[in-house]
Amino acid sequence: MKNPAMPIPIPMRLRHLMLVGLAAFASVLTTPTPAQVVGRAELESFLREHAHRKGFDADLARRALGEARVSQGILDAIRRPAEAKPWHQYRQIFMQPERIEAGRAFMQAEARALAQAETRHGVAAPVIAAIIGVETFYGRSTGKHRVLDALATLGFHHPPRASFFQAELAEFIALCAQQGLDPTHPLGSYAGAMGLGQFMPSSYRAYAVDGDSDGTIDIWTNRTDAIHSVANYLARHGWEPEAPVVVAVEPPAGWQAQKPKDFKPAVSIGSLRKQGFVVPKQHGDDTMVSVIALDGEAGQEVWLGFRNFYVITRYNRSPLYAMAVLQLAEALGLP
Repeated sequence: MKNPAMPIPIPMRLRHLMLVGLAAFASVLTTPTPAQVVGRAELESFLREHAHRKGFDADLARRALGEARVSQGILDAIRRPAEAKPWHQYRQIFMQPERIEAGRAFMQAEARALAQAETRHGVAAPVIAAIIGVETFYGRSTGKHRVLDALATLGFHHPPRASFFQAELAEFIALCAQQGLDPTHPLGSYAGAMGLGQFMPSSYRAYAVDGDSDGTIDIWTNRTDAIHSVANYLARHGWEPEAPVVVAVEPPAGWQAQKPKDFKPAVSIGSLRKQGFVVPKQHGDDTMVSVIALDGEAGQEVWLGFRNFYVITRYNRSPLYAMAVLQLAEALGLP
């Protein structure tokens, strides 16, 4: 019989495994939870600001954020947007034959929904299709990131736009509560945009519609809902049926482009003609426009943007995006 007071020797290999296990256990105990990553005080400040105003339960938000994961990949992606490319490179992304042919197939398959949306909302079918084509390649690429992770990462770890993404995070939690969604399930872009039309949560709540009247709104898998939602968004932002979007012009010699604050039409064609701009005669002097300068392959391209161009920039603020949508829409049949 062994002396119970004597320690039982532990084989060296087993001792090593035990030490590794203890280290791993200690790591689990000391690794910050998502809430700790956010910071308890910061989390509570977020809840005080948004929970009551957006109409969601604070405990629901705490549980959701307890499941959130900070993603370095998302932080890297937000720092290199496609819109940082010059126009002639950006255009090539969306004007490839494959995307144009896929757009024609999409329009044929969804002809009824597109026609109904055009009638109901006044937005031309090729424009609706082009936005979905630019955003997600007609639903092929709606995003692989958990929306919760994207919005929490950018809301609490991307200071330049923290307030915007925290507000969208609050909208997302409210949306999930409203529709009975598990916040950990919806997938979207690295910026938290969702569905075929890539709606941010605030846009989903404000502009997404039940296009087929089945009692639910689903912009991920229900193409009719997605089509009507895109059309409704544009209509609600002031789309003018059958009105022009842009026109190419010749600027005066020596003209230097200035980056506008936004692309809301703020200058008359008449005043531009007096400066030496050559504008097609069918556009009257009193028409208000914005001036758009893009870096084309053969040099600078200068365009005048009408009200409808400005409306597209409400969907995405980039003039490159709006021009890509327009040119893809033209390839899909927009007159």
